[in-house]
Amino acid sequence: MMYPFSPLQVELLGTDFDQGRLLQAVCFAADKHQHQRRKNIAATPYINHPLQVAQVLWQVGSVHDSDILIAAILHDTLEDTNTEVEELLALFGAPITHIVEEVSDDTRLCSTDRKRLQVEKAASLSLGAQQIKLADKICNIQDIASAEESPQGWDLARKQAYLCWSMQVSAQIKTCNAALFSHYEAVLKQSCDELHISRESLCSTPSSVKITKTV
Repeated sequence: MMYPFSPLQVELLGTDFDQGRLLQAVCFAADKHQHQRRKNIAATPYINHPLQVAQVLWQVGSVHDSDILIAAILHDTLEDTNTEVEELLALFGAPITHIVEEVSDDTRLCSTDRKRLQVEKAASLSLGAQQIKLADKICNIQDIASAEESPQGWDLARKQAYLCWSMQVSAQIKTCNAALFSHYEAVLKQSCDELHISRESLCSTPSSVKITKTV
Protein backbone atom coordinates (compact mmCIF):
# COMPACT_ATOMS: atom_id res chain seq x y z
CA MET A 1 0.00 0.00 0.00
CA MET A 2 1.25 3.49 -0.87
CA TYR A 3 0.78 6.39 1.53
CA PRO A 4 0.74 9.99 0.26
CA PHE A 5 2.71 12.55 2.24
CA SER A 6 0.60 14.93 4.32
CA PRO A 7 1.34 18.69 4.28
CA LEU A 8 2.68 18.38 7.84
CA GLN A 9 5.05 15.59 6.83
CA VAL A 10 6.31 17.70 3.93
CA GLU A 11 7.02 20.58 6.32
CA LEU A 12 8.74 18.39 8.91
CA LEU A 13 10.83 16.39 6.45
CA GLY A 14 12.31 19.41 4.70
CA THR A 15 15.11 18.35 2.37
CA ASP A 16 14.53 14.69 3.25
CA PHE A 17 11.13 14.94 1.57
CA ASP A 18 12.63 14.44 -1.92
CA GLN A 19 14.46 11.32 -0.77
CA GLY A 20 11.22 9.98 0.66
CA ARG A 21 9.36 10.64 -2.58
CA LEU A 22 12.08 8.89 -4.60
CA LEU A 23 11.80 5.80 -2.40
CA GLN A 24 8.03 5.96 -2.69
CA ALA A 25 8.30 6.09 -6.48
CA VAL A 26 10.66 3.10 -6.55
CA CYS A 27 8.27 1.07 -4.39
CA PHE A 28 5.27 2.11 -6.46
CA ALA A 29 6.92 1.30 -9.80
CA ALA A 30 8.31 -2.00 -8.48
CA ASP A 31 4.83 -3.04 -7.39
CA LYS A 32 3.22 -2.04 -10.69
CA HIS A 33 5.87 -3.76 -12.81
CA GLN A 34 6.27 -6.79 -10.54
CA HIS A 35 4.90 -9.32 -13.07
CA GLN A 36 6.64 -7.81 -16.08
CA ARG A 37 9.96 -8.85 -17.58
CA ARG A 38 12.16 -7.39 -20.26
CA LYS A 39 12.26 -9.35 -23.51
CA ASN A 40 15.94 -10.27 -23.23
CA ILE A 41 17.21 -13.80 -22.83
CA ALA A 42 17.51 -13.45 -19.05
CA ALA A 43 13.97 -12.05 -18.72
CA THR A 44 15.30 -9.25 -16.53
CA PRO A 45 12.77 -7.70 -14.12
CA TYR A 46 11.18 -4.74 -15.89
CA ILE A 47 11.80 -2.38 -12.97
CA ASN A 48 15.50 -2.41 -13.89
CA HIS A 49 14.70 -0.28 -16.94
CA PRO A 50 13.07 2.78 -15.31
CA LEU A 51 15.74 2.73 -12.61
CA GLN A 52 18.41 2.73 -15.32
CA VAL A 53 16.71 5.66 -17.06
CA ALA A 54 16.75 7.64 -13.81
CA GLN A 55 20.39 6.75 -13.25
CA VAL A 56 21.36 7.95 -16.74
CA LEU A 57 19.58 11.25 -16.09
CA TRP A 58 21.44 11.72 -12.81
CA GLN A 59 24.92 10.50 -13.78
CA VAL A 60 25.16 11.43 -17.46
CA GLY A 61 22.78 14.37 -17.77
CA SER A 62 23.39 15.86 -14.29
CA VAL A 63 19.62 16.06 -13.91
CA HIS A 64 19.04 16.47 -10.17
CA ASP A 65 15.47 17.77 -10.27
CA SER A 66 13.56 15.34 -8.07
CA ASP A 67 10.32 15.71 -10.04
CA ILE A 68 12.07 14.64 -13.25
CA LEU A 69 13.86 11.73 -11.57
CA ILE A 70 10.64 10.51 -9.98
CA ALA A 71 8.79 10.82 -13.30
CA ALA A 72 11.58 8.78 -14.91
CA ILE A 73 11.06 5.98 -12.39
CA LEU A 74 7.33 6.11 -13.09
CA HIS A 75 7.57 6.74 -16.84
CA ASP A 76 6.14 3.39 -18.01
CA THR A 77 3.48 2.92 -15.32
CA LEU A 78 0.61 4.61 -17.20
CA GLU A 79 1.48 3.05 -20.54
CA ASP A 80 2.38 -0.49 -19.48
CA THR A 81 0.56 -1.23 -16.22
CA ASN A 82 -2.90 -0.78 -14.72
CA THR A 83 -1.91 2.52 -13.12
CA GLU A 84 -4.51 5.29 -13.29
CA VAL A 85 -3.75 8.99 -13.58
CA GLU A 86 -5.66 9.53 -10.34
CA GLU A 87 -3.25 7.26 -8.48
CA LEU A 88 -0.25 9.26 -9.59
CA LEU A 89 -1.97 12.53 -8.76
CA ALA A 90 -2.82 11.37 -5.25
CA LEU A 91 0.65 10.04 -4.49
CA PHE A 92 3.00 12.28 -6.46
CA GLY A 93 1.10 15.43 -7.40
CA ALA A 94 0.26 17.19 -10.64
CA PRO A 95 3.74 18.22 -11.92
CA ILE A 96 5.13 14.66 -11.83
CA THR A 97 1.92 13.16 -13.17
CA HIS A 98 1.95 15.60 -16.09
CA ILE A 99 5.48 14.58 -17.08
CA VAL A 100 4.53 10.89 -16.95
CA GLU A 101 1.50 11.60 -19.13
CA GLU A 102 3.69 13.47 -21.61
CA VAL A 103 6.03 10.51 -22.11
CA SER A 104 3.24 7.91 -22.30
CA ASP A 105 1.90 6.68 -25.63
CA ASP A 106 -1.82 6.44 -26.28
CA THR A 107 -2.20 2.66 -26.15
CA ARG A 108 -5.46 2.86 -28.11
CA LEU A 109 -3.46 3.70 -31.24
CA CYS A 110 -1.62 1.27 -33.49
CA SER A 111 2.14 0.96 -33.17
CA THR A 112 2.81 2.93 -36.38
CA ASP A 113 0.75 5.91 -35.23
CA ARG A 114 2.27 5.84 -31.76
CA LYS A 115 5.79 5.97 -33.18
CA ARG A 116 4.87 8.73 -35.62
CA LEU A 117 3.36 10.84 -32.86
CA GLN A 118 6.45 10.45 -30.69
CA VAL A 119 8.49 12.04 -33.47
CA GLU A 120 5.92 14.77 -34.17
CA LYS A 121 5.33 15.73 -30.53
CA ALA A 122 8.86 15.40 -29.12
CA ALA A 123 9.84 19.03 -29.69
CA SER A 124 6.77 20.34 -27.84
CA LEU A 125 7.32 18.29 -24.68
CA SER A 126 8.41 19.94 -21.44
CA LEU A 127 12.13 19.96 -20.67
CA GLY A 128 11.77 17.17 -18.12
CA ALA A 129 9.79 14.98 -20.51
CA GLN A 130 12.35 15.52 -23.27
CA GLN A 131 15.19 14.54 -20.99
CA ILE A 132 13.38 11.36 -19.93
CA LYS A 133 12.67 10.52 -23.58
CA LEU A 134 16.33 10.91 -24.46
CA ALA A 135 17.54 8.84 -21.49
CA ASP A 136 14.97 6.17 -22.37
CA LYS A 137 16.26 5.99 -25.94
CA ILE A 138 19.85 5.74 -24.68
CA CYS A 139 18.98 2.74 -22.51
CA ASN A 140 16.96 1.02 -25.22
CA ILE A 141 19.46 1.34 -28.07
CA GLN A 142 22.23 0.20 -25.75
CA ASP A 143 20.22 -2.93 -24.94
CA ILE A 144 19.29 -3.63 -28.56
CA ALA A 145 22.90 -4.06 -29.64
CA SER A 146 23.82 -6.26 -26.68
CA ALA A 147 23.71 -10.03 -27.11
CA GLU A 148 22.58 -10.43 -23.49
CA GLU A 149 20.06 -7.57 -23.37
CA SER A 150 18.65 -7.57 -26.90
CA PRO A 151 14.96 -8.53 -27.21
CA GLN A 152 14.61 -12.16 -28.20
CA GLY A 153 13.38 -12.72 -31.74
CA TRP A 154 14.50 -9.35 -33.07
CA ASP A 155 16.36 -9.74 -36.35
CA LEU A 156 18.82 -7.17 -37.70
CA ALA A 157 16.19 -5.34 -39.77
CA ARG A 158 13.99 -4.80 -36.73
CA LYS A 159 16.91 -3.54 -34.65
CA GLN A 160 17.93 -1.23 -37.47
CA ALA A 161 14.38 0.13 -37.71
CA TYR A 162 14.34 0.88 -33.99
CA LEU A 163 17.69 2.69 -34.16
CA CYS A 164 16.43 4.74 -37.10
CA TRP A 165 13.26 5.71 -35.24
CA SER A 166 15.25 6.60 -32.12
CA MET A 167 17.35 8.97 -34.26
CA GLN A 168 14.21 10.66 -35.56
CA VAL A 169 12.86 11.22 -32.04
CA SER A 170 16.20 12.28 -30.56
CA ALA A 171 16.84 14.79 -33.34
CA GLN A 172 13.78 16.73 -32.14
CA ILE A 173 15.03 17.00 -28.55
CA LYS A 174 18.80 17.21 -28.94
CA THR A 175 18.99 20.64 -27.28
CA CYS A 176 17.27 19.54 -24.05
CA ASN A 177 20.52 18.37 -22.47
CA ALA A 178 23.87 18.55 -24.26
CA ALA A 179 25.51 15.84 -22.17
CA LEU A 180 22.62 13.43 -22.69
CA PHE A 181 22.55 13.99 -26.44
CA SER A 182 26.31 13.56 -26.72
CA HIS A 183 25.99 10.28 -24.83
CA TYR A 184 23.12 9.21 -27.07
CA GLU A 185 25.32 9.81 -30.13
CA ALA A 186 28.15 7.78 -28.59
CA VAL A 187 25.85 4.90 -27.68
CA LEU A 188 24.27 4.98 -31.15
CA LYS A 189 27.70 4.73 -32.76
CA GLN A 190 28.64 1.85 -30.46
CA SER A 191 25.38 0.06 -31.25
CA CYS A 192 25.92 0.48 -34.99
CA ASP A 193 29.47 -0.85 -34.66
CA GLU A 194 28.31 -3.88 -32.67
CA LEU A 195 25.60 -4.63 -35.23
CA HIS A 196 28.02 -4.03 -38.12
CA ILE A 197 25.86 -1.41 -39.80
CA SER A 198 26.66 2.16 -40.75
CA ARG A 199 24.75 5.08 -39.29
CA GLU A 200 24.12 6.35 -42.81
CA SER A 201 22.29 3.13 -43.72
CA LEU A 202 20.08 3.01 -40.62
CA CYS A 203 17.03 4.65 -42.14
CA SER A 204 17.15 2.61 -45.32
CA THR A 205 15.13 -0.02 -43.45
CA PRO A 206 11.99 -0.91 -45.43
CA SER A 207 8.89 0.81 -44.05
CA SER A 208 7.24 -2.60 -43.71
CA VAL A 209 9.39 -3.40 -40.69
CA LYS A 210 7.18 -3.05 -37.64
CA ILE A 211 8.50 -1.32 -34.57
CA THR A 212 6.72 -2.40 -31.41
CA LYS A 213 7.34 -1.80 -27.73
CA THR A 214 11.01 -2.35 -27.15
CA VAL A 215 12.25 -4.60 -24.55
